Amino acid sequence: SVCALMKFWVVVASLDHAQRGITGGFIQACHGKVPPLKRMMPGDGVVLYSPKETLGGRKPVQAFTGIGYVRPGEPYQVEVSEEFHPHRRDVDFLPHRKHAPILPLRPTLSFLPSGPRWGASLRYGLVQIPEEDFERIAAHMDIKQE
Repeated sequence: SVCALMKFWVVVASLDHAQRGITGGFIQACHGKVPPLKRMMPGDGVVLYSPKETLGGRKPVQAFTGIGYVRPGEPYQVEVSEEFHPHRRDVDFLPHRKHAPILPLRPTLSFLPSGPRWGASLRYGLVQIPEEDFERIAAHMDIKQE
């Protein structure tokens, strides 16, 4: 174990939102709410899971699409539009060679229940996961070593 105090998280975001966060070096959770981000601490591991290509869209992705570690600092608020002021947290995303489809990994991930309703556990947008699951997902994303 890297550090007994470190936690690991899955943040659910459509692929287009995940890619925006990876490019910008930040995450948003649960439509920009601050409480989920306050649960995270600097150094925590974060995996992005994208169920679909776009928010509200139909085209499935069902893959882990980003991975990294929470940077030092607190959550902060930004103005995306006049009506939308989400909270974000900075993340150092690791360069990876591929997305990791969830279906082949599903039987090996302890945070997912077995059975046809496995996706229900992800609907809240933020899920704490064991370090072993984080490492298993990372291995399937083929992290580029610097």
